[in-house]
Amino acid sequence: MNRVRSGIGAEPATTEAAHSPEPPKISDYPEHALIEQLRGLYTSGSTLRNPYFLARSGEVGSGMRIDGRDYVTFSNYNYLGLSHDPRVKQAVHEAVERYGCHAGAARMVGGEIELHAQLEDELADFTGFEAVVVGVGGYSANVSAVGYLLDQRDVIFHDAYMHNSGVMGAVMSGARRIAFPHNDMDALETLLQQHRGQYRRAILLVEGAYSMDGDLVDLPRVIELKRQFGAWLMVDEAHSCGTVGQTGRGVCEHFGLATTDIDLMVGTLSKSFGSCGGFLAGRKDLIELLKHFCPGLLLYSTGISPANTAAALAALRLIRAEPERVERLQRNSRMFKSISEDAGLDCRTSLAGVPIVPLMVDDDQALSLMSHLLDNGVIAHAVMHPVVPRNAARLRCFISAEHDEGMIRNAISLMAAHVHGA
Repeated sequence: MNRVRSGIGAEPATTEAAHSPEPPKISDYPEHALIEQLRGLYTSGSTLRNPYFLARSGEVGSGMRIDGRDYVTFSNYNYLGLSHDPRVKQAVHEAVERYGCHAGAARMVGGEIELHAQLEDELADFTGFEAVVVGVGGYSANVSAVGYLLDQRDVIFHDAYMHNSGVMGAVMSGARRIAFPHNDMDALETLLQQHRGQYRRAILLVEGAYSMDGDLVDLPRVIELKRQFGAWLMVDEAHSCGTVGQTGRGVCEHFGLATTDIDLMVGTLSKSFGSCGGFLAGRKDLIELLKHFCPGLLLYSTGISPANTAAALAALRLIRAEPERVERLQRNSRMFKSISEDAGLDCRTSLAGVPIVPLMVDDDQALSLMSHLLDNGVIAHAVMHPVVPRNAARLRCFISAEHDEGMIRNAISLMAAHVHGA
């Protein structure tokens, strides 16, 4: 959706009214036409099965149950299988019994519970940063931090594949936005040489593991450029914290680099940590600033619920106590990519061991492939234009520590047969 809406605020408003004063129309939004087009594809009489908004009736791990049928799923972020672990669920029950279902208010003025600080302290220790602040969402953490830290006097350099939350934060900030080709550090260096000196502050926005392609940021080189040009570095580790590195501590662990080289890390609780929420990690003075004054993080926002806090805290402790979960996840991810490539499928630039594996398909195959998989008890969702460019559609597969070899081989066999027209 970056391509549909990232132009928001890019052009100044005209001084004279260009339109008659009529009420806004939903049909004016380009996305509305996309919804209508999608709805038309699944009307009665179509042979395609609609894979969207399927309501499950139980837990989700490597499998899920929908309308009385069991499916193997490659479309959820429960990477380590912790969202339904009995010990995590027990921690949630105990937190609800003690604190109720609601934080009660913004954390600064009555919404703080003991578990909030415990989670922040243990996340800081796990990630290796001085301090952490936890809020209600990963998306909102990204938007809020970028939007608060920069303004019209500043410049933001972001990877072309940066998550929409980072792009929308840049829009909100009012800073100049410059996208560089995906993971192309030579291009980034050229852009920094051309533009850095014209602005007060500069920030580099990248992802740890890119959620569309399953590759990793070139962290050593981007740190080098950050130092050379006096910029901040902000890394979105939504998909890499808990999955990448020997013990799941993220891209710094993977590359053997100090976390002090990153100014701000964005994380989510909705993936490896089996909960819902987001956090920012960095130097203590920066985190204290964000904690008190960043709108939408804690300021003007109700605190994260007791249940979500307890779930994330219990999951974090299990990640540390049971490192075999991360080992199993990375092994499954390598297996999925290897078997896919042996079957003649294109995994693009994905890195073996990262639990996001894109399988490139023709644009006109994507919908029928999803439907074919559903008919055969497998759920995997395609990503198509306008979320990605035309001719870059892919089946985006998320791997879990709970998948087994049989599940993986069966799914890939179904995918390859359809893609190759067998």
